[in-house]
Amino acid sequence: MKSNKETGLGFIIDKLTNSIENVVTGDSFATEISVLTKYDLNTVSKKNRWLFNWKSELSDPKRDVYKLTIVNNPSVIQGLISLEVKTDHVYMHLVESAPFNKSASKMYSGVAGNLVAFACKLSFQRGHDGNVSFISKSQLIEHYEKTLGAFHFGGRIMIIETQAAHKLINKYFQNQ
Repeated sequence: MKSNKETGLGFIIDKLTNSIENVVTGDSFATEISVLTKYDLNTVSKKNRWLFNWKSELSDPKRDVYKLTIVNNPSVIQGLISLEVKTDHVYMHLVESAPFNKSASKMYSGVAGNLVAFACKLSFQRGHDGNVSFISKSQLIEHYEKTLGAFHFGGRIMIIETQAAHKLINKYFQNQ
């Protein structure tokens, strides 16, 4: 039986970039976001060092799972996000950067910010004024306030409202 207990998101916004940025060279790479397919699941498994069960996320009919890739390199997934469109906002269930985009030895920065900006963009597209919510790990509440412009609603609930959503979208999707 699947647990409904929310453990809280623990993604780190390492840097807000205009796309994603190679940590060593500083080169920026344009990205695209598309729906994760069942064919992608072999590459985003726990045996490949991904933390979450993306197969379970993909099988939940209420959730949509999206992958972030570099333009013209769609086979290498840089990060994933699981979203649910609610009646008045978009809810982020999970956000995860690829294993090679985590820790001090990461290849690209800006992955998590890019995915959150996409959630805000989707919220505008669905008529929800950019409003996005998520449950944060307690120790990251202040981090999300500073980096995303999110506000602490109470408990561990975080909300990104219209103005902060516009800033994120303008950062990542200014040419789209």
